[in-house]
Amino acid sequence: MKVAVLFGSVRTHRQGIKLARFVVKELERRGCMPVLIDPAEVRLPLLEMQYSDYEAGHAPPELERLAELYRSVDGFAIVSGEYNHGIPPALKNLLDYFLEEYFWRPSGIVSYSGGRFGGVRAAMQLRSVLGELGMPSIPTTLPVGNVGESFTDEGEPVDPRWIERSAQFFDEFYWYMEALAARRATGVPY
Repeated sequence: MKVAVLFGSVRTHRQGIKLARFVVKELERRGCMPVLIDPAEVRLPLLEMQYSDYEAGHAPPELERLAELYRSVDGFAIVSGEYNHGIPPALKNLLDYFLEEYFWRPSGIVSYSGGRFGGVRAAMQLRSVLGELGMPSIPTTLPVGNVGESFTDEGEPVDPRWIERSAQFFDEFYWYMEALAARRATGVPY
């Protein structure tokens, strides 16, 4: 399974990147091919035109690369912080550039915060957005509180029990990717 891991922060001292690296490692451990999309590296400007608004072959190169990647993946792991009880603007901007490229692929929501609540309010907003984009989220979410203290810079859990705690989320996400990949192979409703 090929997975786009979309991370949502461009803050200078961002801590969620540690969790994004953990997600990549866990997906690799399950035999997946994850690709981390970091808006601090991609540097998309504020949305003026969606990818589909460009004439074929005339979109900016970074959008062409993302579109090609998105069409090739089996699922999207969304790693989101919670900014003022909502979705980070960099993540929303990254998501909104595309639409059809997401269709018929599941998403898994991994949320985080610097406090105890683990970004669950942003996760609930993401369910609505991701469903509208055509990549419905799996039932289980993976909320992570105190993210800065929970993982090393390399994405290793400080408490090794995180591997066990996150197993249900990753197993379910993999199941949904397999199921929807099998159905896509036989055709989609339109």
